[in-house]
Amino acid sequence: MCFRAGDFRIGARDVLLGIIEGCPFYVGPSQFGYWAYCELTVDVTPGGGDSFSLEAAEGVRFIVRSRLFSDQEAAALDAAGPPPTGPASLPADSTTPVDVA
Repeated sequence: MCFRAGDFRIGARDVLLGIIEGCPFYVGPSQFGYWAYCELTVDVTPGGGDSFSLEAAEGVRFIVRSRLFSDQEAAALDAAGPPPTGPASLPADSTTPVDVA
């Protein structure tokens, strides 16, 4: 789900996965546990669905593709330490939080 800034409260344990087109992309801690060792690609495809997500009104929807990291990539992630979490992880130059719920 994609939410407008202020329409979703980022929890202390929500994980910042990265920035997409200037928007922070968060997942909940249980989702992160599932996806932690995968590369996620978020794309837009034609067609809507029953959704309260922002893109639904535009006649498109998000689709996520995944690729399992190699052993070497997974080791590098582990060595980097835990990912940034919570609202304090929001980059200073970003104003539009996005969350996957």
